[in-house]
Amino acid sequence: MDLKTLHKISYGLYIVTSGKDDDCNGQIANTVIQVTADPPRVGVCINKQNYTHEFISKYKVFSASILSQEAPMKLIGLFGFKCGRDLDKFEDVEYKVGETGSKIVLNNAVGYLEVKVFDSVDVGTHTMFIGDLVAAETLSDAEPITYAYYHEIKGGKSPKTAPTYIKEKKVEQTPKKERKKMAAYECTVCGYVYDPQEGDPENGIDPGTPFRSLPEDWVCPVCGAGKEDFEKIEEY
Repeated sequence: MDLKTLHKISYGLYIVTSGKDDDCNGQIANTVIQVTADPPRVGVCINKQNYTHEFISKYKVFSASILSQEAPMKLIGLFGFKCGRDLDKFEDVEYKVGETGSKIVLNNAVGYLEVKVFDSVDVGTHTMFIGDLVAAETLSDAEPITYAYYHEIKGGKSPKTAPTYIKEKKVEQTPKKERKKMAAYECTVCGYVYDPQEGDPENGIDPGTPFRSLPEDWVCPVCGAGKEDFEKIEEY
């Protein structure tokens, strides 16, 4: 069975939040869907291990900020690869408190939805929360980002708790004898590997640049984590 066929299904990319005033958390999600038109109802699928799952279960509300193609990887990484138990995700982002009392992220959002949950379905590792749409606003005419665009253009990865996560096979590396001896470093947040042989040309880092020579403000191109979140994994 070719599980990658599932990647042919279209998805968006959203910041789903829930809570009340300052007791709030949010995460990246791609399974936000409209389930009925009259009345308008919306569903979202959230992993039971995720902190946001606790908030939706408790407060019975959620909002979904629809991200644009211009959304930076740092923003996606903050809400997609870091846990709200460890930091306040809203500290440095622009947001508003919506009708449900939950914070709505406005950064790079083309619009948002607010939902009051009236039902949920246990689907194993995840819960599908379904609710009535109580507020919605278009914020921009910019093109919304699709999950395909996130993967193919931005080089994004899926967290292990994502409903669409598929374990990827490791790509074979060039034999060590054909490389200079330089250490590769792995991002402990998302698993991206910085290969000095390849560098990070899209962000101005030339091939052959060792990790120690990267600028101090360089961040993981996938999730936005800083250099301090990388660990040495291999000598080439």
